[in-house]
Amino acid sequence: MKKDFRDFEKFIRGKKTAVVGIGVSNRPLINFLLDLGAEITAFDRKDEEQLGEIAEEFRRKNIKLVLGEDYLHSLNSFQVIFKTPSMRIDNPYLVKARQEGAYITSEMEEFIKYCPGKVYGVTGSDGKTTTTTIIYNILKGRGYRTWVGGNIGTPLFSRIKEMKSEDKVVLELSSFQLMTMNVSPEVAVITNISPNHLDIHKDMDEYINAKKNIFRYQDKNALLVLNRDNDIVNLMVSEAPGNVRQFSSRRVLNKGGYLKGGSLYIDEDEVCKLEEVKIKGMHNVENFLAAFCAVKDEVSIENMKKVAVNFSGVEHRCEFVRTVDGIKYYNDSIASSPTRTLAGLKAFEKPVVLIAGGYDKKIPFDVLAEEGYKKIKILILMGATKNKIKKAFDKLRDEKGINVPIFMVESLLDAVNKARELAEKGDIITLSPACASFDMFPNFEVRGNSFKKIVNEL
Repeated sequence: MKKDFRDFEKFIRGKKTAVVGIGVSNRPLINFLLDLGAEITAFDRKDEEQLGEIAEEFRRKNIKLVLGEDYLHSLNSFQVIFKTPSMRIDNPYLVKARQEGAYITSEMEEFIKYCPGKVYGVTGSDGKTTTTTIIYNILKGRGYRTWVGGNIGTPLFSRIKEMKSEDKVVLELSSFQLMTMNVSPEVAVITNISPNHLDIHKDMDEYINAKKNIFRYQDKNALLVLNRDNDIVNLMVSEAPGNVRQFSSRRVLNKGGYLKGGSLYIDEDEVCKLEEVKIKGMHNVENFLAAFCAVKDEVSIENMKKVAVNFSGVEHRCEFVRTVDGIKYYNDSIASSPTRTLAGLKAFEKPVVLIAGGYDKKIPFDVLAEEGYKKIKILILMGATKNKIKKAFDKLRDEKGINVPIFMVESLLDAVNKARELAEKGDIITLSPACASFDMFPNFEVRGNSFKKIVNEL
């Protein structure tokens, strides 16, 4: 049963409220809570100069600011605290605040609790963004008033008063957002699970448990969509509180989404031929099958097919940039894990010149070497993880005699120039880092745009 947002309005009015993080996604939240009558203090590690105009704007609105390296030291005596998703709940300052009686929450938690429309939540180690976007496009194509948010799109909590019960809302949810969640969407999708974000999570078990929160609080009428081909995800079937639909690209299922005889099916119905799907790669087939399972009760086969044959993909995901001197360049900057890079490599028909490396999320790269070497003609490494990735490929050479040519560079510009120097006419060069971007860039979008700028200036 959805909660009435008027209850939240009554609850927050006049409350001494802290919002941790003044990033782009939290700014609408801060303004919204202020409009609802909360007494706001905004916290951020950045100083006033780094925040620039937003700091001045907030001061004009009588929003108190606590800034700088020691910003969390003042996180006390608050009645409500909205934490940033990547902040662990066992952070000592949050633990102390909770002991003092603070209600600790997050924007996404409150949004799912009070959103009047039907919520579709998508999580997984890979494929979240594409699956979320496909679901959004199918529902929108059917004529529903549809919203998209979470990790993509715009922050939605500040727009909750515009939403109606008949609206559809599609959310991409990370393990960080789910870690403290005690509410689940009506439709939950888990695309797959493989090691990821072990720089934040204590271990793999904690990471998996965070993902499970997407369905843990569902009721018996809710729907959980699970990947039949992923061993970790398949084991969750028995834990589902409500209905389960599964999808598979490897086996025919009695019901759910599956591939059979060169066609994509949902239950007994053929949606489209594999050759009709515009974006290539078996990982994208799986994304479509997951989406079909999620929306089956709301749309027609025709709605599903229309998106499958027309959807050209998500920016920064195996995105074609241009051809220069007979060499094709692709931007797969969103690939921030080895398994996501592998999925991208498998979409190409021949081995590629791969640019990889970046921020260290403390996950192993052995799988990239062991499964990816057949698809890599030349490997160009950059960033904080370049030596770690090289070590995985050196191990492959020493143990199995498989040698992938490796070149080490200092920057993305150097990487593109080296790739161009080594590539031959007819080759493919792809940026697919297998790592997050934070060692060199604020996010994967900036990294991808930088790559595209360099390539477009060649």
